[in-house]
Amino acid sequence: MSRWKFPQCAMMTFTAMLVLAGCVSQQKYDTLDAQYRQLTQTMSTEIASKQMQVTRLQDAIKVTINEELLFPSGGWEMPVNAQRTLSKIVPTLAPKQQNRVMVNGYTDNVPIGPGLERQGITSNQMLSQKRADNVMQFLISQGVKPNMVSAQGFGEASPVASNDTPAGRAQNRRVELTLAGSGQ
Repeated sequence: MSRWKFPQCAMMTFTAMLVLAGCVSQQKYDTLDAQYRQLTQTMSTEIASKQMQVTRLQDAIKVTINEELLFPSGGWEMPVNAQRTLSKIVPTLAPKQQNRVMVNGYTDNVPIGPGLERQGITSNQMLSQKRADNVMQFLISQGVKPNMVSAQGFGEASPVASNDTPAGRAQNRRVELTLAGSGQ
């Protein structure tokens, strides 16, 4: 039985390429790190009250906003206080924007009720998409570049907690803003 052997120097080159592919330039890292510090300082009240979480990733920043901070139960239109909260994030996003912003919406696994069905919302995926679109449109109205922001609804996919308890379902109803490093 013949075995194909990968030459040693090719293997080292391949390994080096994998390692370098995962690296972020120092400038990109520093830029994202400054944005991360600014967001955590600006949103300290919301973070302390567990309404928002800001996570620093290798080449991105993820802002997770609990659904109850943004939307009324079973709704997708943001009240004024939610707009005020989101508008505090915009100064970190909009000036000299080089980062793509991805707005992802999620729900729990509770089926859509008759009230939403009467409004044409027939699935959790549709509800999460309308919420993500609403947040995206608000960010654009506040100065975020339209060509640098996108929205996607994932419905009940990717839960962060068990849907077996009210507390877990509340954690799963969220909107995540991901600021990808420039060039992403």
